Amino acid sequence: MARLADYFVLVAFGPHPRGSGEGQGQILQRFPEKDWEDNPFPQGIELFCQPSGWQLCPERNPPTFFVAVLTDINSERHYCACLTFWEPVEPSQEITHVEDATEREEEQDEGGQTHPLPTAPAPCAQLFAPKTLVLVSRLDHAEVFRNSLGLIYAIHVEGLNVCLENVIGNLLTCTVPLAGGSQLDSVEEGARTISLGAGDRQVIQTPLADSLPVSRCSVALLFRQLGITNVLSLFCAALTEHKVLFLSRSYQRLADACRGLLALLFPLRYSFTYVPILPAQLLEVLSTPTPFIIGVNAAFQAETQELLDVIVADLDGGTVSIPECVHIPSLPEPLQSQTHSVLSMVLDPELELADLAFPPPTTSTSSLKMQDKELRAVFLRLFAQLLQGYRWCLHVVRIHPEPVIRFHKAAFLGQRGLVEDDFLMKVLEGMAFAGFVSERGVPYRPTDLFDELVAHEVARIRADENYPQRVLRHVQELAEQLYKNENPYPAVAMHKVQRPGESSHLRRAPRPFPRLDEGTVQWIVDQAAAKMQGAPPAVKAEKRTTVPSGPPMTAILERGSGLHVNSARRLEVVRSCISYVFEGKMLEAKKLLPAVLRALKGRAARRCLAQELHLHVQQNRAVLDHQQFDFVVRMMNCCLQDCTSLDEHGIAAALLPLVTAFCRKLSPGVTQFAYSCVQEHVVWSTPQFWEAMFYGDVQTHIRALYLEPTEDRAPTQEVGEAPSQEDERSALDVASEQRRLWPTLSREKQQELVQKEESTVFSQAIHYANRMSYLLLPLDSSKSRLLRERAGLGDLESASNSLVTNSMAGSVAESYDTESGFEDAETCDVAGAVVRFINRFVDKVCTESGVTSDHLKGLHVMVPDIVQMHIETLEAVQRESRRLPPIQKPKLLRPRLLPGEECVLDGLRVYLLPDGREEGAGGSAGGPALLPAEGAVFLTTYRVIFTGMPTDPLVGEQVVVRSFPVAALTKEKRISVQTPVDQLLQDGLQLRSCTFQLLKMAFDEEVGSDSAELFRKQLHKLRYPPDVRATFAFTLGSAHTPGRPPRVTKDKGPSLRTLSRNLVKNAKKTIGRQHVTRKKYNPPSWEHRGQPPPEDQEDEISVSEELEPSTLTPSSALKPSDRMTMSSLVERACCRDYQRLGLGTLSSSLSRAKSEPFRISPVNRMYAICRSYPGLLIVPQSVQDNALQRVSRCYRQNRFPVVCWRSGRSKAVLLRSGGLHGKGVVGLFKAQNAPSPGQSQADSSSLEQEKYLQAVVSSMPRYADASGRNTLSGFSSAHMGSHVPSPRARVTTLSNPMAASASRRTAPRGKWGSVRTSGRSSGLGADVGSRLAGRDALAPPQANGGPPDPGFLRPQRAALYILGDKAQLKGVRPDPLQQWELVPIEVFEARQVKASFKKLLKACVPGCPAVEPSPVSFLRSLEDSEWLIQIHKLLQVSVLVVELLDSGSSVLVGLEDGWDITTQVVSLVQLLSDPFYRTLEGFRLLVEKEWLSFGHRFSHRGAHTLAGQSSGFTPVFLQFLDCVHQVHLQFPMEFEFSQFYLKFLGYHHVSRRFRTFLLDSDYERIELGLLYEEKGERRGQLPCRSVWEYVDRLSKRTPVFYNYMYAPEDTEVLRPYSNVSNLKVWDFYTEETLAEGPPYDWELAQGPPEPPEEERSDGGAPQSRRRVVWPCYDSCPRTQPDAISRLLEELQRLETELGRPTERWKDTWDRVKAAQRLEGRPDGRGTPSSLLVSTAPHHRRSLGVYLQEGPVGSTLSLSLDSDQSSGSTASGSRQAARRSTSTLYSQFQTAESENRSYEGTLYKKGAFMKPWKARWFVLDKTKHQLRYYDHRVDTDCKGIIDLAEVEAVAPGTPTMGAPKTVDEKAFFDVKTTRRVYNFCAQDVPSAQQWVDRIQSCLSDA
Repeated sequence: MARLADYFVLVAFGPHPRGSGEGQGQILQRFPEKDWEDNPFPQGIELFCQPSGWQLCPERNPPTFFVAVLTDINSERHYCACLTFWEPVEPSQEITHVEDATEREEEQDEGGQTHPLPTAPAPCAQLFAPKTLVLVSRLDHAEVFRNSLGLIYAIHVEGLNVCLENVIGNLLTCTVPLAGGSQLDSVEEGARTISLGAGDRQVIQTPLADSLPVSRCSVALLFRQLGITNVLSLFCAALTEHKVLFLSRSYQRLADACRGLLALLFPLRYSFTYVPILPAQLLEVLSTPTPFIIGVNAAFQAETQELLDVIVADLDGGTVSIPECVHIPSLPEPLQSQTHSVLSMVLDPELELADLAFPPPTTSTSSLKMQDKELRAVFLRLFAQLLQGYRWCLHVVRIHPEPVIRFHKAAFLGQRGLVEDDFLMKVLEGMAFAGFVSERGVPYRPTDLFDELVAHEVARIRADENYPQRVLRHVQELAEQLYKNENPYPAVAMHKVQRPGESSHLRRAPRPFPRLDEGTVQWIVDQAAAKMQGAPPAVKAEKRTTVPSGPPMTAILERGSGLHVNSARRLEVVRSCISYVFEGKMLEAKKLLPAVLRALKGRAARRCLAQELHLHVQQNRAVLDHQQFDFVVRMMNCCLQDCTSLDEHGIAAALLPLVTAFCRKLSPGVTQFAYSCVQEHVVWSTPQFWEAMFYGDVQTHIRALYLEPTEDRAPTQEVGEAPSQEDERSALDVASEQRRLWPTLSREKQQELVQKEESTVFSQAIHYANRMSYLLLPLDSSKSRLLRERAGLGDLESASNSLVTNSMAGSVAESYDTESGFEDAETCDVAGAVVRFINRFVDKVCTESGVTSDHLKGLHVMVPDIVQMHIETLEAVQRESRRLPPIQKPKLLRPRLLPGEECVLDGLRVYLLPDGREEGAGGSAGGPALLPAEGAVFLTTYRVIFTGMPTDPLVGEQVVVRSFPVAALTKEKRISVQTPVDQLLQDGLQLRSCTFQLLKMAFDEEVGSDSAELFRKQLHKLRYPPDVRATFAFTLGSAHTPGRPPRVTKDKGPSLRTLSRNLVKNAKKTIGRQHVTRKKYNPPSWEHRGQPPPEDQEDEISVSEELEPSTLTPSSALKPSDRMTMSSLVERACCRDYQRLGLGTLSSSLSRAKSEPFRISPVNRMYAICRSYPGLLIVPQSVQDNALQRVSRCYRQNRFPVVCWRSGRSKAVLLRSGGLHGKGVVGLFKAQNAPSPGQSQADSSSLEQEKYLQAVVSSMPRYADASGRNTLSGFSSAHMGSHVPSPRARVTTLSNPMAASASRRTAPRGKWGSVRTSGRSSGLGADVGSRLAGRDALAPPQANGGPPDPGFLRPQRAALYILGDKAQLKGVRPDPLQQWELVPIEVFEARQVKASFKKLLKACVPGCPAVEPSPVSFLRSLEDSEWLIQIHKLLQVSVLVVELLDSGSSVLVGLEDGWDITTQVVSLVQLLSDPFYRTLEGFRLLVEKEWLSFGHRFSHRGAHTLAGQSSGFTPVFLQFLDCVHQVHLQFPMEFEFSQFYLKFLGYHHVSRRFRTFLLDSDYERIELGLLYEEKGERRGQLPCRSVWEYVDRLSKRTPVFYNYMYAPEDTEVLRPYSNVSNLKVWDFYTEETLAEGPPYDWELAQGPPEPPEEERSDGGAPQSRRRVVWPCYDSCPRTQPDAISRLLEELQRLETELGRPTERWKDTWDRVKAAQRLEGRPDGRGTPSSLLVSTAPHHRRSLGVYLQEGPVGSTLSLSLDSDQSSGSTASGSRQAARRSTSTLYSQFQTAESENRSYEGTLYKKGAFMKPWKARWFVLDKTKHQLRYYDHRVDTDCKGIIDLAEVEAVAPGTPTMGAPKTVDEKAFFDVKTTRRVYNFCAQDVPSAQQWVDRIQSCLSDA
């Protein structure tokens, strides 16, 4: 039994002692006056009686009641029931109080607290003071308290004839049964009826179970006030230890809300601050750092505003506000949504029926009390689901004298599949859960509803999930039980309590509440105490039982069931691999290993591995040989690498016994265990792991201690398997049984058991100290990897110096170390760290599990010894393990290098890891997993190269090569990755290049961090050399060595003298080059006609000293130095092109030919006006040179408008310039008044500019008037007068050109994209101008007042359109009188190109594999890059300009600085308009003219040097090439060059292999002496310096740059479609060839050499010529060339076999085309000479070779039918093919004599182990071959050495078997890319002659 009430207290209003305006509570009386021994009187009751403060009131309020909760120091809760009523204040007290108050208020002029006391009361005003009756109890019977206090108040108010002292005495002596006690057997006892002696009767119902909270209606009210979502938020917040604050104006509601929230948390108990009603004086409690649940009156809401981390629930307003900084984790799905839906079913049953057509008439809603229990039932089910199976994760550490239970959190989370779940993690780490474990973990105790639910009902809960009605039924059943617990005896008669009458508080009370007689009350209390003395003490006699454990746990959500459908197969692979290892079948195991490592990503496979290894340990197979040991360790490492610190319950725990079992013998007496090789994992350094493992093992041993020997059959269970025997009891069962027997045991027996348990724990602690030292002490104790953070590479400053340390310095350092004891200190440090770690662990577990202090001290003494011993054994192991032969790693494959390319850093062993491109890794495309590959990375002066082999042994012996030029590196970052084989965490590098390559490498463990750092530094040095002269293009083959310091950076403005000196030096060599004579020279092939001889044939040029007179030689009018400059400038590409276009000549006197509208001006020959322009410029004839200087000032970078192209048909010209400065034309157009007479210099230059533009307009022929007068001349002269208003230009805006251009598909001339376009429509389309302006304008009259020119097709077209940036041309007003028109367009800037390219790179070459690889993600990232949108804009603007030019208007393009986008647009326009630029020669000219001469800043945009590093890579030229590629795709027959040519230029413009694309302008190139290099000094074959030279050389050998579809129409203007939907992603960005690296360095990409003729084994079965071609590994175009290349190769082969000299492919091809033309003639229809290749039929009639690209190969049919090819039948084409082949072969002569340049006998050394033989050798210059025959008359050639493959000819030395009689000097070697040939001539002179002949042949090539 327990007391119903402990104290009764009467508290009244009293004045505040410190005189603030408020009063304070005073305890008038308390009963009993002495404290109870078991329950002292709680302090501070006065504060809680009036939480808002004690104040007087002007009127009498009705009485109030609430229950406050106080928590004492022992965290016992005391319930204070407070009933407050108001009494009038006695006059004397009132007046003195008021006076005091007013005086004090005057003193506090800063104003104390405001209060409701009237400061000057009227004499008649009556005030009322509060008085409170308080009951203090430890029981929570609020209703009984309300009734009892109500009764006392009623007796007082109504003046009943009852003695108050008796009532209070009875109340204090009343006892009630304890909850859940055994006394509840009878109804009378359980439902105790009490009477206080005032004719009253009350029934007290004691709850059945003490542990279940009593909620009455509080939970239901909480949900009504706040709603489901808010309550769930508060629930999660309270569970995850956040601060919760309730606000309400009602104290009773605050108390109820807090009580309701606590009831929801059951079975967890809230253990932090809990104050349902917080008094105003204690508000600062809210700023406590600990979590709390507190209720505060809403009147104090303002004080709670500044609390930043408190969740505030406003009960009156129904809101919950969560601060931004607070994150409340929500319940794991699907529990969150399930709970939500069940709650809404309980709270709002009508929701389900709301949509029914015929809703049932009424729905029965539960009473509030019942609904309250239903809501609690929902949460009870939720906890049962959350904590299901928790008992399986309890570890019994001690049973006697008291149970010690630990919860294995990680195992619980892992097995539930909730390791990642934030909510459950926080709950399990919280205090409430710790209390839950210590309270409910006990195996033998009373059970309650929750225990039943979690043990037996979980299966039902899972089954019911999808059936709402079943769920509801279950909820109602639980609610019934909860309700019964609170109201066990509903049938007992109800209360009968006297209540005061209605509004009795308003009646004038006869007297104040009387002072009670203490003696009477005390006497009643003493009487009762004496009576209780004899009674037995009140004990909870509980029914204790073994707590049921329930079924083992399952995952909350069965995740990823679809992922491992084939998991059984994977487990099979793991098992068979392990059995191979233990059976010693190492080859089989090696094959399976990669598959096993992949499978071990899955949890089941890791479990399986642990189980299999465990079996082998049991079978005593733990001692392994070296290979087995390596395999086992690798698999263990792979298993452990995915272990987070929380996954320890699974794999690490299973492997821990194994790593200390498996071992190998290193030498007699030295054994290495597996643990020394698996230490690199986080899990070993987490204390929680060791604790969990320790407790698990202790539990096993304690269980074994109590099990009968008979039962203890299988002490070592298989890992992770359930107990096999039925009778095998869990540790909890054993503990429960022992706890039941404990009281029955004798004292001695009890002592013995306690000792046994204690020593078990102690022995385990020693065992674990050993285990931990095994796994924490590294093999090499000088570097503890685990206990220090992984050091980055950043701090190794000495990396570069370490290479130069000489032996002396090294030895000094060594001796210093040993003397200072430095090394020793290191090891001690590691040992110390390990000792500290183990000691901390030992302290924690031993104190928790009750080890005696003596034992603990002993442990502390032992640990350092254990560690020290282990270090000593490890030293021996390390010493021996170093002697082991290293694992056979694949030998490093040396990369092939270019001539002149040198290795800077030799191979560092690395793994090349797969990046986001799928093909290499196997991926969804299938194919072998080439990556990850194991090999080495090399750094050369030119490239970064990886060569290696795939780690997957099933892929075969493929070599993987990935490389890119050092100059193309755009980003390098350090990464930390796992090596694919050992799964160790290694440092790595990720290198990204702008040639769309990515090297993602992990360094092998043998590569030290200093080597890796050195690699980075060297790479950086090569990528950003200090000066352009240090780049590969310069250092290659020149005397300049990287070691020499570069010259001082060039002076910005060198004097003209130095410049002239440079030019003079080269002048003699270059002047008149076009007209020199050659000694011997084959006539050029047709592609070279009409242009200077190609440079590779210029070695034999005889440069005559005297200048030959020519039209180009400037006359003596120029100064001599100028003359030299001029002559060299005339050589440039620009000049050749200007002459081709007829844009002007340098006449002999430089007098202007008046007929020519334009002239070539040498004004910039010294680059004085504009540094970035070429030396010779085309300007209008009428403009003086001196005016140009002034014009140039109006333009950015002085790039004034110059002509760069003229249309041959419409004679319109294309001009280019930089953007305008503000003061230029735009400023002029903006000015409204004419310039004033006193003109400033700026104005004059503006006028010059104006005149200049007029000169351009007037030099266009169709603007010349019929009378021959210039149309603008009158205007310009008039303009000179200052009174004429300034003319303003018309402005058209490019509003939506695309929509407009789409409306007009067929242009008057030219064609719109794609081969399929059928027609040339001759009809005129809509006007471009209106397309531009978006409107039709009237034709303006001509400037001179004449009528519009009738001959002009589009009358309103302006003569000149100026394209400028929209930003510059803002606010310009149009003026129809002007002849030019401004077109503002919006283009992107260079920085946008840069940003877009970065994203494009990431899209095409992602750094890491996508989560779910799909084409969609690639397309999305491609779209995000906006690259194609920029291409679209460029093409759009270019097509627009082409249209304008084609219609006869000139166009000036002046965007940005005139060297990026301007260059792109201008080049594209020329390419689209002029077929010449679509040839190989023309495209070269275009690039040289527009990109190189006009100063595109290649070095700046490519960040070639250190200075450009910050600006980054901006691929403006690449973007141009992409545009050309798009046009090429749409018009495949219009380009002479192939797509490969564009890719080749795209690769090499960044590679810095050639000097062509270096530096930013001609001026800089001249300064470095690049433009006019010395020729004729070369001996032998030097590497090409110019990319064009290289292309020429290569084109002679192979048609790789040639487009066989080339069949141009001469007058063709191309108009490609530019919509993004018409554009394709260039395959340059996406393809790669892992067999040989990028195919653009042709020498390196020749594929494997075929064996020479004589070495092939004859006889034997014919070998299949088929081979597998893998995407991304082989280059498909090379393995499967198109039909024409195949035929040309075949021809060459046949010719060689016949012993005929093979001719160049180009000659053959030209002859075939000529033959076609002749055969087409007899029909009488002349057809265009074309060889047509097409993918779709179209209407172009031609004779063609049709190439059908089939899926298998190319079928070739040479159709010679001159009608439409589609009409030719199969038989016809067969005949045609016969005819054509005969024609082809009739072309070749049989005579060979003319091709024998030199012949004679040489001895040649055969292949390996073959003798020397004399052969007849023929050197053939034409075919570029060295052939050999058995004898002179032999026609059958025995072998061929292709001179193209010859790298060097050098003197040789005689080898074994050489002819004896010959002089040593007669030997020479010819080194080719495939092998070295050894030759010997008859004598020294003939040997010399052979060498010379071969050399001259080489230099000719």
